[in-house]
Amino acid sequence: MHGYDVFFDYQSIDSGNFEKVILENIKARAHFLVVLTPSALERLKEPNDWLRREIETAMDEKRNIVPLMLESFDFGSPLVTQALTGKLAVLKSYNGLRVYSEYFFEAMDKLRERYMNVEVSGIVSLNAEAKGITEVQKTAAREAPQVEKEELTAQEWFERGYVFQQDKNLDEAERAYRNAIELDPSDSTAYNNLGNTLDNLKRTDEAEAAYRKAIELNPSLPEAYSNLGILLKDLKRFDETEAAYRKAIELDPSEATAYNNLVNLLRLDHRIEETIPLLEIIIEINPEDFNPYLAIASINKQLGKGVSTDDIKKARQFLPEDDWYNRACLESVCDHFDLAFEYLQRAVQRERFNPAWAWDDPDLQWIRDDPRFTKIVGPRPK
Repeated sequence: MHGYDVFFDYQSIDSGNFEKVILENIKARAHFLVVLTPSALERLKEPNDWLRREIETAMDEKRNIVPLMLESFDFGSPLVTQALTGKLAVLKSYNGLRVYSEYFFEAMDKLRERYMNVEVSGIVSLNAEAKGITEVQKTAAREAPQVEKEELTAQEWFERGYVFQQDKNLDEAERAYRNAIELDPSDSTAYNNLGNTLDNLKRTDEAEAAYRKAIELNPSLPEAYSNLGILLKDLKRFDETEAAYRKAIELDPSEATAYNNLVNLLRLDHRIEETIPLLEIIIEINPEDFNPYLAIASINKQLGKGVSTDDIKKARQFLPEDDWYNRACLESVCDHFDLAFEYLQRAVQRERFNPAWAWDDPDLQWIRDDPRFTKIVGPRPK
């Protein structure tokens, strides 16, 4: 409306065109607006996350980067601090604009007049292929229905729910997500997050219904399948669990968590030979994930092949220092039993420790017969 030539990924661009369309558009434009909500940075910690790559490209190309801070977003929150690692740590130092829904149009006036009134050099032209795909995106955005006020309000409720959920205020999170769904019954992500909240409240039947509603609304939402699989695993409905995990992988083959979940399930089912190819894929996706190295070492020990020093070294290198539970698993695999029990004792004191994990975890099989295990973890849950 104001004469700007604008591009954004309106219809999701496949990974094959990511480099030549999205990144090329960043290089071809002077300004780069980062729309920030509490949930926006959830996957930013992953090294290959698209949003991370987009922001890093804008930094490398010295574009005019303007963070737009929407509902409840706070650079000082622990969630945001954990996400803004490496090069992205400086994002909070950029001159950002807080956007309140009640004064949205006033904020856009201020954005154009004060934040985008700068000269930027090094602008390049789009190549023919990128230009063609860009025009398709722009046409789709122009033809989209106007966003209604109720949809904006639903998004505000969703973001409030997300903040409540991160703060473990689960009752308020449930209320916020249900308000979002009431205003926008087609919001599959709100149903998925409601499912997480209900699962944490131990209301498993309602949580399963929420996940299945999310899948009904959006059959291409991998997070809903992953979360449904985790719930079904706890309910020991393993065939359904495996199907959910494999569907999550099919929808997003670059998501290491779904592979890890499937590996853990197959190990519980004593199908350990099937896990090695999956673990190799995880390493290819994220070479700095400690999980596959620890799992390979444990599986080789179980198969009588011995523990690889290299796998143990990499697992130690990438394990967070305060991840006492997985450190106990690592020392169990290495036959350092006293140290394993020391770390397990620390893990038990954590808020989210689940004794069922320890009783089922194949990495702890070498210390479960020791009387110290039951003393620390407690009796096997029924």
